[in-house]
Amino acid sequence: MPRRSMALDRATPAVIAVAALRVLDEHGPEGLSFRALAERLGVSHATVQRRCTDLAGLLDLCTEHLAAQLPDVPAGTDWAQATEERFRAFYRLLVAHPGLLVLRGGRPWLGRQLLARLVEPALADSVAAGMTPAEAMTAYRRMYLLTLGSAAFVDHRDPEGATAASRAALAALDPQEFPVLSGGLADVLPPLTDHEVYHGALRQLIDAARPTS
Repeated sequence: MPRRSMALDRATPAVIAVAALRVLDEHGPEGLSFRALAERLGVSHATVQRRCTDLAGLLDLCTEHLAAQLPDVPAGTDWAQATEERFRAFYRLLVAHPGLLVLRGGRPWLGRQLLARLVEPALADSVAAGMTPAEAMTAYRRMYLLTLGSAAFVDHRDPEGATAASRAALAALDPQEFPVLSGGLADVLPPLTDHEVYHGALRQLIDAARPTS
């Protein structure tokens, strides 16, 4: 029987995911590489590659690690409450790691943990509440896209930096061409980094999708 590598035992998928997320959080998407991970973990480049194969596999490890932290909503919880709890938890995980969102881009989030802890229970609750499977999927898709988009377009870990960058861009606009944007910075900028914009929109989608039967 071939001997298992001690390095491979040490560099478990969970350990690699945690290290990769730290690299992303500390250095941004451009700082993530197999070599950087190997140096951080004290193993060889080949050891990390054997676990992940490629960048897509590494990102899948990261998303699965995060999805495993999504809450188990108790059975019998009101549909609207359960739906809001699940998506708010998903949103918190995403905004905590903007670098991961940048690298994943438009790739679908189809790992087993996400399917088991978010997608399947959300759809099952919706069907049990009276929706058809098609209605349940449509409602889920709307909330998923809202959550992903709300997390992706602003680095919520640095709201002051995001606001400053937006302020500088808007201040350079021609007031005659963009009178609302250039003349109402005090009103236009705060919603960019206000989490309540997401929370309020999520509640609106939940209210609109609430089963009537």
